[in-house]
This record gives sequence, C-alpha cells and structure tokens, in this order.
Amino acid sequence: MKHENRPAAPGRKNTSTPAVKSGSRSTTGTGPAFQHYQAALLLLQQGRYEKALAALEKLLPSAPAEIKERCQMYISTCRRQLERPNLAFATPEEHYDYAVSQLNTGYYEEAREQFNGILATYPNADYAFYGLALLDSMTGRTQDCLSNLSRAIDLNPKNRLQARADNDFQSMVDDPRFTELLYPEIP
Repeated sequence: MKHENRPAAPGRKNTSTPAVKSGSRSTTGTGPAFQHYQAALLLLQQGRYEKALAALEKLLPSAPAEIKERCQMYISTCRRQLERPNLAFATPEEHYDYAVSQLNTGYYEEAREQFNGILATYPNADYAFYGLALLDSMTGRTQDCLSNLSRAIDLNPKNRLQARADNDFQSMVDDPRFTELLYPEIP
C-alpha cells in the first residue's frame, strides 16, 4: 500500500501515486475512474499540466466521491502551473540572482531547477555550481555538495575563498572532505 502525502526526499520529486482516502481507510481503486485518475496524476508529475488538466476535468463529473475532492485540488494545481509566467532573464547573472532568491525563501526545488537551467545554457558557470553546492549543503546532500563545490572551485579558484567564509556551508564544516577541499595541502 502506498502512503498518502509522503514527502519527497530533498531534491527529488514525489513520484508515488497518492492513495485515495475513504473515511478512515485508504483505498486504491481499481475501476476505470481510478485508472484515469492515476494516469492524470502521472501526467501532472511529469509536468504535462495541460494534458493533466484536460484528463482531470474530463474525470471530475463522473469521479467517485473518494477522489472528487482530490481531482478538484489537482485541477487547481494544474491551473496555477499553467498561469505561471515563463521566466526570461536578460543575463545569466540575473538568472542566478533569481535562483538565489528561490533558495533564500526555501523554494529548494525551484532553485535547483534554476541553477540547472543556467548550467544547461552555460555549462562552465562556476557560480551555478557554487549555488548548487550551497543548496546541497542546506538540504543535507553531502556528496552532491562536495562534487558541485569542487567543480565550482575548479572553474574559479576564488570560490574556495568564498566558501571558507560562507555560513551556508555550516553543515559541512565537520566533514574532513570539505576541509580538504577548502584547505588543500600544498605539496
């Protein structure tokens, strides 16, 4: 049985299909309506909001009581996503500033998408790797933090100095690999 509303691990989308509650017991219906519902949720999870919206709106009038409220909630979610303006940035630095603002307000998934978006266009953007390292530190992804920070330092050695003074890496200070990265031994 799948768990309802189980949060996704940091940095990962929740890909489990929520169970449907009926009173105090959880059911995972097997009829055609439930199959259409699960297909619509899959579209939603894949970010195909227009198709998910159409499927949910088609299902809503005949939806069983157990999923009717959820259909309405997911319809609202799809509409919100579709109304979201497409973000356009004049410079990669402006894009970075937006990603950092998302990070600072706790929108970690959005921040990760923005940093990765920068890297998709500018694969050697050291500041985007640095931003991902910060995000990874804040979300407990130690190995990813080390990898991204290492890449940021390789691309721009000044990032080493910046990381030494950056309080956002506080969760990493006890990790000897982090210390070695920031204070390498000189041969």
